[in-house]
Amino acid sequence: MQLSLQSSTLLNNGVKIPRLGLGVYQATLGESTLRAVKYALKVGYRHIDTAWLYGNEGDVGRAILESGIEREEIFITTKVWNSDQGYRSTLVACERSLQRLGLPYVDLYLIHWPVEGQSKETWKAMIQLLREGKTRAIGVSNYEISHLQEIFQNFDVIPSVNQVEFHPFLYQEKLLEFCKNNNIQLEAYSPLTRGQRLDHPTLIGLAKKYGKNQAQILIRWSLQHGLVAIPKSIHENRIRENIQVFDFKLEETDMKLLNSLNEDLHTIFL
Repeated sequence: MQLSLQSSTLLNNGVKIPRLGLGVYQATLGESTLRAVKYALKVGYRHIDTAWLYGNEGDVGRAILESGIEREEIFITTKVWNSDQGYRSTLVACERSLQRLGLPYVDLYLIHWPVEGQSKETWKAMIQLLREGKTRAIGVSNYEISHLQEIFQNFDVIPSVNQVEFHPFLYQEKLLEFCKNNNIQLEAYSPLTRGQRLDHPTLIGLAKKYGKNQAQILIRWSLQHGLVAIPKSIHENRIRENIQVFDFKLEETDMKLLNSLNEDLHTIFL
């Protein structure tokens, strides 16, 4: 099936998540985030990813309200931060995020990072939030295979999503296969390497070959690996360019070439 901006994938609990979205990590608070999200929604995005840590949940919520688009048409993700983990504090954190967003529920609520000693109680709270309808799906972020296995060993409800940094220079092939085999959707943040490898000769060469820019090559690579991708930008031209990735397809030899670029490059650390 040919991909488009309207393409979605079915999570393990039956909820649909759009394959391409807008991330707002490090987006300047206030008018800058508001304008970026409103513009993204105007040009067709229906997936916005925020978090308590980003400090811009309120701006995202305001943009959704002012867009005039029905709430049910937009997929919203936010996350519980490390200092709020634990059973009761996770429930409270979600409620506060909903208040800032001005929404009765989010579509996906994530544990932002694994915190040693808090995993079980936090995941128990996530399940409770799912049951209460405060979120339509629950998942994790920055979880390695061992962290996921801990959830499997202690709970019947498993994550619908694992959001991690993922790009050719951090090609986490084993994690990708593990998530596929266990019906967990892998989601790529920083799919553009936060700009750190956009001048790589291989990317420049492929961009010329396909008549695209390097960012579009990276996003298309993520999509062809079956990932959900959430590139971030506050610039209208880049927000628009980042969705112009559905009119071409990377050849298998070029996919393998990009796979070979892995150098375990992490651009974000806790």
